Amino acid sequence: MAILADKSSRVLVQGITGGEGTFHTPRMIEFGTNVVAGVTPGKGGTTWKPEGIAASVPIFDTVDDAVEETGADASVIFVPKRFAPDAVMEAADSGIEVIIAISDGIPINDMVKVYSFMEQTMTTLIGPNCPGLVSVGECKLGIMPNHIFKPGPLGVISRSGTLTYEVVNQLSEGGLGQTTCIGVGGDPVIGTSFLELLMEFEQDPATECVVIVGEIGGSDEEDAAEFIPEMSKPVVAFISGRTAPPGKRMGHAGAIVSGGKGTAESKIKAFEAANTPVADTVPDIVRLCKESLGK
Repeated sequence: MAILADKSSRVLVQGITGGEGTFHTPRMIEFGTNVVAGVTPGKGGTTWKPEGIAASVPIFDTVDDAVEETGADASVIFVPKRFAPDAVMEAADSGIEVIIAISDGIPINDMVKVYSFMEQTMTTLIGPNCPGLVSVGECKLGIMPNHIFKPGPLGVISRSGTLTYEVVNQLSEGGLGQTTCIGVGGDPVIGTSFLELLMEFEQDPATECVVIVGEIGGSDEEDAAEFIPEMSKPVVAFISGRTAPPGKRMGHAGAIVSGGKGTAESKIKAFEAANTPVADTVPDIVRLCKESLGK
């Protein structure tokens, strides 16, 4: 089982013929993702065939055309930041169910408009500025490394791309596989929150435990912590940026403590209040997950 996307998902790639799309789409196909279409305005009617991949992918000028012709229901966006907001809204307006926006550097004001638009749709947006989603053994939508994943009972949600890779790799090496792993993105305004994804994992019978990898800035982790007591399965948390000084942005645009809010301490206290173990280090996540699963 998986959440949001699986082997039946029919995936289109917006910006498939650009540098990022050309590099990452073959790796998604190698993982088992059913890529049915690409969208590059002006190249509609052509096909794209990456080296080493047997099948070619049809290219369309618009998402509407791609959806009508191929039945695509998920999209991965590798569009430059200037055009990414319109790409997200175009996909949602065309009925795409799940959008993974990899693009980074999108201005906050533009994302506020996108967020408002998305609230009027039934589409789930992951990102922007995120590594994407992997449903292990099913499909990959994004840029995470193929080789670090192993099938198993853990769901993973993270704000940091590189920490996602490190946590997943150590879980796999520790004998703990995953159901679905999602990088939500580190920008101040993103599509889907920790809380919403916890609710999805709570409904997934294959997920027995969830790992939340948070960081300073915002209140997403605190909001998620309030829901944990209502869950039937354990959660393990990790918060990065514990030594970050107030007012200094640490990496992600959203990783900033301001006005006394968004500190690592406040997030840790919220999880502890929800009886959720908080790992001190990444390797400690493996130990706490095993304890939570009774292994």
